[in-house]
Amino acid sequence: MKDLSFKEVKAEELNKNPFQTIGKEWLLITAGNEEKCNTMTASWGAMGVMWGKNAVTIYVRPQRYTKEFVDREELFTISVLPEQYRKALNYCGTVSGREEDKIQKAGLTPYYIEGTAAIQEADLILVCRKMYHDTIKPECFDEKENDGKWYPEQDYHTMYIAEVVKALVKED
Repeated sequence: MKDLSFKEVKAEELNKNPFQTIGKEWLLITAGNEEKCNTMTASWGAMGVMWGKNAVTIYVRPQRYTKEFVDREELFTISVLPEQYRKALNYCGTVSGREEDKIQKAGLTPYYIEGTAAIQEADLILVCRKMYHDTIKPECFDEKENDGKWYPEQDYHTMYIAEVVKALVKED
């Protein structure tokens, strides 16, 4: 189903401040397909250029159900929602999709594009193709205190670097 409320733009033409968008507004990372998908809230990540491509970096803990989808699929999406969906973002960050359809329970709607899933209520959707992943390693911390502070359970994030293959913005 093609929704005419989004238009494709060049990623380098986006006017989003990544520090504000990622750290304050938060993101939904979504992966899967029309049969089954899952989403999770993220407030860590990066946007820039890697290996000559517009890229994003996301971080997913091993216990997150969405990680199974991100690992299995070639593509995932990042959806940036307006502030009115803060309760939904909180819900998607605290409830697992293993036992329920958390997208529906959060009052959100899956949006299918390029064989993957995103969130219809977003102002911005980035369709991303995985290029690289690795698990954060405790021996690689230069600031050693971050290991104990952020990983007391030693549940180190997997870092994914992905090319932004499509950027969609909500049309007014």
